[in-house]
Amino acid sequence: MFRCLGSSIGFTPISVTDWKEAESTKNRKNWGTFYLTMAAAEVEAVMELLCHVAETDKIKAAVKHSTRGALYAGAAAFMGGLVGGPPGIAVGGAVGGLLGAWMTSGQFKPVPQIIMEMTPCEQQKLYDEVSAVIRTLDWTTASQLILLVMGNSTLKQTVVKALITYMTREMRAQIQYED
Repeated sequence: MFRCLGSSIGFTPISVTDWKEAESTKNRKNWGTFYLTMAAAEVEAVMELLCHVAETDKIKAAVKHSTRGALYAGAAAFMGGLVGGPPGIAVGGAVGGLLGAWMTSGQFKPVPQIIMEMTPCEQQKLYDEVSAVIRTLDWTTASQLILLVMGNSTLKQTVVKALITYMTREMRAQIQYED
């Protein structure tokens, strides 16, 4: 499989069938860009599947932004140090830490929204995780893939588990199921 080369690569939409055909072909003269565009089509189809599954199960996630919280704590400690010296650093750090924790907690969003906001590199990593589950399926379109997965409850649960595992491990998200 290819690795994410950055967001500067332009992708041309093509069908997954064309991608699978080219992937199985032995003669790959100009397969570099073509392969990347075909792989992008398959990644897009898997993202559609994941969005559909997450929407059906009403899964929400809160992505923890520890960097943002640390930024608030650091900025408040700096400002406290400017205003109050060493005691100001301690007070500013404490206040900034509390502010950062409060602002970054409990921001649950629907998982399909989070998936669509991911960078191409993050989507590729998620695709790699889920493709291990669906690699034996024979499909050519996103709707066909969705039907195959939704028609098999065991496979659907395995896909959901792969999605949740990725989100909790890579994105440090807290998962919530809507009632």
